[in-house]
Amino acid sequence: MANIFTIPNRIVAGEGALRLAGGELPAFGKKALIVTDPMMVKLGNTDKVTDMLDSMGIEHAIYDGITGEPNHEMIDRGVAVYQESGCDFLMAIGGGSPIDSMKAIAAVVANGGSICDYVGKTLVNPMPPTCAIPTTAGTGSEATSVTIITNLQTQVKMMIKDPALMVRMAIVDPQFTMTAPPSVTASTGVDALCHAVEAYTSTKAFSMSDMFALSAVKRIFGNLYRAYECGSDGKAREEMAIASLEAGIAFSNASVTIVHGMSRPIGALFHVAHGLSNAMLLDTCLRFALPGAPERFCDLAKAIGVYQDGMSDEEGAAAFAAAVSELLHKLKIPTPAEYGLDRTAFFDAIDKMAEDAMASGSPSNTRRTPTVEDLKVLYRALWDETSC
Repeated sequence: MANIFTIPNRIVAGEGALRLAGGELPAFGKKALIVTDPMMVKLGNTDKVTDMLDSMGIEHAIYDGITGEPNHEMIDRGVAVYQESGCDFLMAIGGGSPIDSMKAIAAVVANGGSICDYVGKTLVNPMPPTCAIPTTAGTGSEATSVTIITNLQTQVKMMIKDPALMVRMAIVDPQFTMTAPPSVTASTGVDALCHAVEAYTSTKAFSMSDMFALSAVKRIFGNLYRAYECGSDGKAREEMAIASLEAGIAFSNASVTIVHGMSRPIGALFHVAHGLSNAMLLDTCLRFALPGAPERFCDLAKAIGVYQDGMSDEEGAAAFAAAVSELLHKLKIPTPAEYGLDRTAFFDAIDKMAEDAMASGSPSNTRRTPTVEDLKVLYRALWDETSC
């Protein structure tokens, strides 16, 4: 069966990527809107970009209003800044939130209305050029044709997918990930792992997405704990930046499955960062998904070196799941209770979360197809493992 495979028009990756990519930016336009968050400004990462633009005579305006998981009001404000400042292209520097926001702002600038209008719709008009500079090794948003924005009126994380959302250029420079603290390194790294594992085990997986997914899983297991333990390890940081890019390419083409489907409602209702809510779910969801694709999970065991000769597919799959559990423990990924979520409020929201998760479409990509009732059981299992 034929498949369409999409990636950014240009990818500049590795040490010195920002410097190398700079020469191409004059072709993007005369004035950039830089979409970011206050921490990137405080850390001086935004200055690295504006200094480069200044050296080339490219004007810029900064919108640092992405103060958490992006919502439609943040996008509205960003559109206003873009238009009032007379910008003609966009750049994003930060984690997935600024990058997703940049894509959403570009979509509204080109097509009008509100980002809430475009769920399930096609983006018809050509978008202004976009350039993404990730500062975490996790979201892979620099390589996806997706943006996730919370609708504050419905309390639902909207997933908008369209080829037009793919950035024109991704600059993957590990210097920007060096400032990520251990907790962020852990949660965003597990987010990348989720992307790669879900892409490989999705019903929409195909040969090209498989290639990137397998490579990403192998890199993550080889480098995530090192980057978490020693944030100054430049080699581990670079490998994780590449792994995140690979995982983003994989899931942008093969989609995600049950973990992401169940994660978005937790983020929307309880304001848990996307990578962390994925990480909280991964172990529980893996145990559900294994029986549906033992041969695929066994492939992942082989990729990370935990498969032993003579193992059946089921045994190899179990070995992979055990390795994931061990990694999550080493990275100190908290449970919802340890994170401080209110158990009563969480359980009261389970029906809505399960319905919203299923409505997103992602759980149906799982090779063991879940029901809404299955999702409710899995949400409860995050608090009581005997619920599985």
